[in-house]
Amino acid sequence: MDIETLNQQVIACRKCPRLVDWREQVAREKRRAYQDQTYWGRPVPGFGDPHARIFVVGLAPGAHGSNRTGRQFTGDASGGFFYPALYRAGLANQPDAVSRDDGLILTDVYTAPVCRCAPPDNKPNPAEMSNCQPFLEAELALIQPRVIVALGRIAFESVLRIYSVRKSGWKFAHGASFRIENGPWLVCSYHPSQQNTLTGRLTEKMFDDVWNLAKELRTI
Repeated sequence: MDIETLNQQVIACRKCPRLVDWREQVAREKRRAYQDQTYWGRPVPGFGDPHARIFVVGLAPGAHGSNRTGRQFTGDASGGFFYPALYRAGLANQPDAVSRDDGLILTDVYTAPVCRCAPPDNKPNPAEMSNCQPFLEAELALIQPRVIVALGRIAFESVLRIYSVRKSGWKFAHGASFRIENGPWLVCSYHPSQQNTLTGRLTEKMFDDVWNLAKELRTI
């Protein structure tokens, strides 16, 4: 299997009835600002460089962001914080991400969420995340990154499950890094959601430091 084949499997998935109903309802009803747009309304595949050394794990598509545009971190406030940071780090060719055909190219970075469908209240349940886990496992196996950046505690815990890491000393903390035995580095970051960025819990400098660390570790 290659990434493109895997992405087609992701897009076709209908395993979680609650998420299927929600993502399609949002796509039909739309937000007023996007009434003239056709929403994606399907599971969102991974995006980026298929030969990347840095793999970014997020949480789930935003209802009117990725669920509308069909691309990770595209068309919402989280992406408006995420992609400029990659651009500053030299990992993206432009800071803006508004649609799948906006010309954005990632270099040495691939990104995918724990949950592929937009969940109600932005909260996928454990069963839904479990249904999606094989997709993330397959992507990691295909890409074999040197560094995984986990955006948030849920992403961090998902990566630990995939790599069967059971170390009580490994606690999620922004900027923390761990080396998975016979595997990649794992770097922690707060998620670039407005809940974190507007409150100052995650600043541009804090986020830039994460990407500088990831760039350093990818060569080790």
